[in-house]
Amino acid sequence: MPFFFYDPLYMGAMAIGLVLTLWAQMRVKSAFARFSRVGVRSGMSGAEAAAAVARAGNASGIRIERHQGFLSDHYDPRARTLRLSPEVFDGRSISSIAVAAHEAGHAIQHAVAYPALGFRSAMVPIANIGNTLWPMPFFLGMLLAGGQDAAGGSSTGQMLMMVGILMFAGVVLFQLVTLPVEYDASRRAKAVLAQAGIVQTPEEARGVDKVLDAAALTYVAAALSSLLTLIALIVRANQRRD
Repeated sequence: MPFFFYDPLYMGAMAIGLVLTLWAQMRVKSAFARFSRVGVRSGMSGAEAAAAVARAGNASGIRIERHQGFLSDHYDPRARTLRLSPEVFDGRSISSIAVAAHEAGHAIQHAVAYPALGFRSAMVPIANIGNTLWPMPFFLGMLLAGGQDAAGGSSTGQMLMMVGILMFAGVVLFQLVTLPVEYDASRRAKAVLAQAGIVQTPEEARGVDKVLDAAALTYVAAALSSLLTLIALIVRANQRRD
């Protein structure tokens, strides 16, 4: 295993990121479980709410499918398809309505050509490649530049570390761009839910807010975790340059 995995700076960044991620996941699971026991007066299922939100937002021609996996809900812009987990697709709770409407919000973004969504979609292959391959040039560069306590190092090692950093920076950029996309989808969803009468009481509206706000924390935690890792990489690379 490369010695970088034992680097206390890297391990510290990973530990903080893991704590943030676990905390965010606990929040969203707790909020979803809590409001999945609270029905909505409209009596709509998640699938029905998603269809109503998409129609109200002029996102026509959208398919809605049941998709296996707890909270695996997502919108596929290439297939123009909303894929909802069974709990959301069939559920008639505040949680089901909130999550389904949020995914329909992405369909509305697609229909109106929301720029940030297009940019994020274009970055998917770049982020996937960077997330998979960045350790290879960085670790090799670390080895060429010398041991963990060594200063200086070869120019080739420095160049390889920079390549790894740039690849991981693409991952961080993708996650940062994801934040406004997710918050905008929730904003659109909340507006349509109120206008269409799907959410009919202040209590239901507050429940939708809590579910979607908790879900947004998972994206914030992921971005912060990756940003901490990127900082750790940059710090170590700079130390090899001294």
